[in-house]
Amino acid sequence: GAQTSPDFELQQPQDKVSVTAGETLTLTCTMSRSSLPGPVKWLKGWGSGNETVYDQTGDFPRVTRVVSKSNTDFSIRIKDVRPEDAGTYYCVKFHKSVGGLDVFRRGKGTVVSLHDRALVPSMVAAAVVLCSLLLLGLFVTLCMYRRMRRGEAESQCLARLAAVGSFLPTPLRCCAGTPGTPSGEILDAETSHLPSQQSSKEDNDIHYADLQPLPAAPRHSRSPGAACSEYASIRVAAK
Repeated sequence: GAQTSPDFELQQPQDKVSVTAGETLTLTCTMSRSSLPGPVKWLKGWGSGNETVYDQTGDFPRVTRVVSKSNTDFSIRIKDVRPEDAGTYYCVKFHKSVGGLDVFRRGKGTVVSLHDRALVPSMVAAAVVLCSLLLLGLFVTLCMYRRMRRGEAESQCLARLAAVGSFLPTPLRCCAGTPGTPSGEILDAETSHLPSQQSSKEDNDIHYADLQPLPAAPRHSRSPGAACSEYASIRVAAK
């Protein structure tokens, strides 16, 4: 950013500066001592549409020198920055001539941009809302997962109860008087497991006992008073 001549050097080191509206902007410009007559100015923009931001002889209420009355440091401060202050600023050394003031050296320019102060709170608010939505989604997912697990546990419990219930003992009754079955071989399934002194001798002769479905009896051969049954106890004498 330096521009030099045999006895003069101007430096404007800042390329870009970003500030918030209402803050103070500092623009840096330094140069070597020179006996060349002519003022130093700060211009916003370049060409026919430039605006004088600071002049050594003018009155600029919002602009002050960083080092007052210095012949080498022409850095300035602009207070209460406004949106219209955005632009490119040039530090310019002029020299006097017969026709007026001519540009002798100028800095490379500093681009000034402003960001809205409300931008930071809005970003924070957006982050808070996003975090809240994420937490809510996580909570809903957790509740649904727990409900699913609870439903699976209840289904497994009902399945176990149903499985156990299918093996519960059911009282079996046999009816006497079924055709083709000797009365001595038909027992009551509810009482056959009880000990009996009279049948103890007979039990010793039993080789094995099992429950088998009875054959379907003809409807006309069943006595009116006989109780129907599906199962009968079959005894086989041991040889």
